[in-house]
Amino acid sequence: MVTWTWRFETADGTEVRPAVEPEEFTTQGDAESWLGEHWKELAEGGADQVRLSEDGTEVYGPMSLHATEEAEA
Repeated sequence: MVTWTWRFETADGTEVRPAVEPEEFTTQGDAESWLGEHWKELAEGGADQVRLSEDGTEVYGPMSLHATEEAEA
């Protein structure tokens, strides 16, 4: 089974424990939907960016969890 997982990081790339513990996802869409529901709590909990991996291979990232704030600045 393919698993999709998120890595949570500070702005300098240091891994941090997420404020909301994710599950392992079976599709990229499920992983992205989960992030869409929890990104604000994750950012408030100390994560600045995320990376998405499929079976341990990075698919994309880092992706900022502060994009909305940066767009308004």
